[in-house]
Amino acid sequence: MVIIGLIGWLVSRGVQSAAFLNNLLVVVKVGVILLFIGCGLAYINSDNLTPLIPQNTGVFGEFGWSGIFRGASIVFFAFLGFDAVSTLAQEAKNPQRDLPIGMLGSLGICTILYIIFGVVLTGVIGYQSLGVADPIAVAVGAFGPAFAWLRFVVNIAILCALTSVILVMVMGQARIFFAMAHDGLLPKPFARVHQKFRTPFFTTMIVMLMGMVLAGLFPIGILGQLTSMGALLVFGMVCFGVLILRFTQPMLHRPFKTPFTPWVPLLGTIACLVQMIMLPGVIWLQMLLFLGLGCGIYFLYGSKHSKVRAGK
Repeated sequence: MVIIGLIGWLVSRGVQSAAFLNNLLVVVKVGVILLFIGCGLAYINSDNLTPLIPQNTGVFGEFGWSGIFRGASIVFFAFLGFDAVSTLAQEAKNPQRDLPIGMLGSLGICTILYIIFGVVLTGVIGYQSLGVADPIAVAVGAFGPAFAWLRFVVNIAILCALTSVILVMVMGQARIFFAMAHDGLLPKPFARVHQKFRTPFFTTMIVMLMGMVLAGLFPIGILGQLTSMGALLVFGMVCFGVLILRFTQPMLHRPFKTPFTPWVPLLGTIACLVQMIMLPGVIWLQMLLFLGLGCGIYFLYGSKHSKVRAGK
């Protein structure tokens, strides 16, 4: 809660200082990831990687292929943040060129790092020992006492990673509410810009307070799975929307076009839907409750004040 509060205070005062902090945090966490990979390569035991896919225990989602899909669904929130870059298009010098490069480039680099990191982690320590709250610390312990210092460095990197994600998400969500208010879907105070800081100050404060309440009162397991479910739903809708618009509005101005249409958006939609199906039923219920809340806000306020609906 303290970290979210500090990040909200920083973001509300301008993008430049927040961008500098984010760059610094990214350098630290990527550096530690590369350090862990470099140190761990010498300690990989091929026996720990055999079998590469452990047999299913007989329960859906516990190892086997169903475990892979459920695991991918639960940790999907690790890929959040790349999409938030798009919400900062108004503050980019050349968004048509820079945003696709930034999102696709960072997504590709992080995916490669995720895979290498996972191979090293499960190669150093068998998967049976990694079902704990601090699996990386367990793996570092297997390096021997000479690497005791690395556990402290890894913990610092984890805090940096979480902080940088919070920074991007607070900034991105505030801009989303800001844009919605401009379209009339949220009350006018959400669309105000601070006279001194030139940022959506009020909106950022609201996002900050919402984040502090959720982080302080809800279990991390529920928040993680619910975040993944929401992200998969949104990404699936975006992929399907791209597919629909390409056929219904083929002449629409598109500074950046999705390549290999219709296959990329179609496969994206299917991938999101499959991963959503793999999540537990209770997460579906929680998602429906949040959707109900969002629909209530829209029909009670947004539908009456929507500029698009009014033809403005």
